[in-house]
Amino acid sequence: MKVYMLKDVERVGLAGEIIKVPEGYARNFLVPRKLAEIVTPAQEAIYAKKAITIKNRKEVVSSKTSMLAEKISQLNLMLKKKMHDDDRLYGSISPTEVVDVLKEAGIVVAKNQIVFDKRITQKGKYDITVKLSASLQPKFSLKIVPEAA
Repeated sequence: MKVYMLKDVERVGLAGEIIKVPEGYARNFLVPRKLAEIVTPAQEAIYAKKAITIKNRKEVVSSKTSMLAEKISQLNLMLKKKMHDDDRLYGSISPTEVVDVLKEAGIVVAKNQIVFDKRITQKGKYDITVKLSASLQPKFSLKIVPEAA
C-alpha cells in the first residue's frame, strides 16, 4: 500500500515522501497517528507534486545549512572571563555563553546545538562543535583569555 508521509518516521520514511508499506502497518499505525495518509491511484499525481515541492524546500534549507556550516568552521573567536591566579576560570563556560559569542559574530544557533568535547575550566584554545543536523557538525575555535582587571 502506498502512503504519503506527513511526518518523519524512523526507519520508515521522511515527511513528504510517497512510500510503500504493508497495509496493516499503514491502517493500524501510520494513519491513526496522523503520520501518513493513504494514497489512492487518483490522488497519486497530487501527492507526487507535493513530494516534489517539499523536496525542493529541503534542498534550499540544506544549502543554507551548508553555507552556515562553512561560515562556522572558519571562525576563530575569543571569550574574556575572570580567572584565578593559576589560569583556572571561576566556574566553567556554558553553552549559553558560547551562543552569545556566536551571536556577536552574526551566527544564531540554539544552546542545545553547542557540544563540548570536555568541560572548559581553564584558559586556552578549544574546539567547539555546533550540531546543525545529524550529518552536519562543524567545529570552530574558541580561545579563552583572562579579563583585564
